[in-house]
Amino acid sequence: MTPTIRDARRDDAPQIVELIADLGHRMTIEAVGDRVEALDRSDCPQMVAAQGSRLVGLCGLHIMSAIHRPQPVGRITILEVARDFRDQGIGRALVDEAERRLRDAGCGLIEVTSNERLVAAHGFYLRLGYDHTSKRFAKRL
Repeated sequence: MTPTIRDARRDDAPQIVELIADLGHRMTIEAVGDRVEALDRSDCPQMVAAQGSRLVGLCGLHIMSAIHRPQPVGRITILEVARDFRDQGIGRALVDEAERRLRDAGCGLIEVTSNERLVAAHGFYLRLGYDHTSKRFAKRL
């Protein structure tokens, strides 16, 4: 059965928490539910891949304007596929849908953020035509 890609909903939060835990992020169900709703209100719904009642993938989107870019920049902020569903085309399907949505929103560029330790993910993005263009720096406040 092919998963259905749809917008995330608040009631998806328990399963989203499980998906993002695979990437090392610890979140509460309530906090994730709040973020799903806030992002939806800001016209940046997050996407999930559902197989029946089980969520098997997550793709976070964000759109921003930058003074040095002529068009908005789309970002894939998180991409995760459940371990037992990897290598079945779900990640590619989520990225394809993200690209379609961001293109339709007028974005001229899509950026993907990926932790340096996720080497397999880097190869995946390169295979999809993304270039390694810069380093990202972060500082906790």
